[in-house]
Amino acid sequence: MIHHERLRPPSHDYPADEWNVIEKRFHPEFLAQLETMLALGNGYLGMRGCPEEGGPNAENSTLINGFYETSPIVYPEDAYGFAKTGQTIFGVTDSKIIKLFADDEAFWLPNANLLSYDRRLNMKSGTLDREILWETPAGKQILITSRRLVSFANRHVAAISYRVTLLNAAASLVISSEMAAHEPGAHTEPNDPRQTRVFASRVLHCRTSYAKDRRIVLCHATEKSRLTLTCATDHSLETSCPHTHKVAYTEDFGQVAFTIDARPGCPIDLTKYMVYHTSQTASAEELCGRAEWTMDRVTTHGFQRLLASQEQYMDDFWRRSDIRVRDIREERTRRSTVEIQQAIRFNLFHILQASARAEDAGVPAKGLTGQAYEGHYFWDTEIYVLPFLIYTSPRIAKNLLTYRYKMLPQARARARQLGHRGAMFPWRTISGEEASAYYAAGTAQYHINADIMYALRKYVQATGDEAFLRDSGAEMLVETARLWLDLVPGCISQRM
Repeated sequence: MIHHERLRPPSHDYPADEWNVIEKRFHPEFLAQLETMLALGNGYLGMRGCPEEGGPNAENSTLINGFYETSPIVYPEDAYGFAKTGQTIFGVTDSKIIKLFADDEAFWLPNANLLSYDRRLNMKSGTLDREILWETPAGKQILITSRRLVSFANRHVAAISYRVTLLNAAASLVISSEMAAHEPGAHTEPNDPRQTRVFASRVLHCRTSYAKDRRIVLCHATEKSRLTLTCATDHSLETSCPHTHKVAYTEDFGQVAFTIDARPGCPIDLTKYMVYHTSQTASAEELCGRAEWTMDRVTTHGFQRLLASQEQYMDDFWRRSDIRVRDIREERTRRSTVEIQQAIRFNLFHILQASARAEDAGVPAKGLTGQAYEGHYFWDTEIYVLPFLIYTSPRIAKNLLTYRYKMLPQARARARQLGHRGAMFPWRTISGEEASAYYAAGTAQYHINADIMYALRKYVQATGDEAFLRDSGAEMLVETARLWLDLVPGCISQRM
């Protein structure tokens, strides 16, 4: 397996904290790492931890779990049982862009004079927070604070609270809130099965786009998987400073640009709401209508209500899931108690972000933090993720097992393709069909059945949910048992 040298960010700029992953200085050499570590998601929608300005970035992805495109898998030489069709997750419409201009000077992290910088993944509240003090070339000091969330309570919703305050002089400001279906290409490395494939032509095709006041709606669809995506943004601006706004949009781009005559000590508060809806059956018009219903609700309630529901969700999660570390012998671990506590909570938080609202979907190998492994679901879900969820979030565990049950028709077809009775679950998949072009296309991966049945057994034993066993689990048990009877008939007859 290809291995890269591990890069450790300096501890003085990334101090340990029990509840936060903190960045105290902008380090462009750690862009890729921090985009992954500071990503936000809820199991359905994921946003990498890229700056609001749209860059710089290593992979500026916004991802929807289960939203993928298909492509034929081409082999140098074909063989029996090889998977024929690949499934690949890809970056959808990026709606989190907010650009700032002061007296026509653009705020851009790599060349900005930063008097202070603090960015942190707040694992207690489930937000990505940033505070920057920027001094422009003209000596004007501007405080920029933002808070980003991907909502757990509202599956289709994300939001950004963005505040700008001039400290020592007036200035003409432009805040440009943008969305773009530009399909940024992922960085790939040849012959590395962990990397995603890059499509030769564009994947998202426009179905409709329109604007209503400060709201913009873009609707796109894939060509081969026939999935439709609607992304909508809306805005609220509060300030006593004089301001105007202009709206522009095309098939693949939307912009609401606010022009403000900013005064010192007069805060400018922009709230940006983002809504994503996807479907394989709904028309573009219907899906846009769903997005607008959601947007009407969240804009009426406001950002503070979104934040309160996020904090309530996180409080409930930590109440039932937190692991507290005390009295670590640091001479043996070479890590402080705070560092170990932070690491444990970081892992638990990302499990939640990968699975909480993964309804009618699985858990991608990289969660929704990036496009590696093409967004595929592996057996790792049942062996590594489900044991934790079964004891802390059994409802989420049941959702993931239910999704496996929905794959049963494809698993039966895969077994027949390989000359067996029963069902054979895929090694790598999104849709339920085997999608791996590696290691003999997964034809040797018979253990997936046992992994899923292990998780099913553990779930029923821990929860006592015999109704699920009766309605769904038993059928999976019988079909996977039939496959094993085909594989080891001699062993079975001897034992009987």
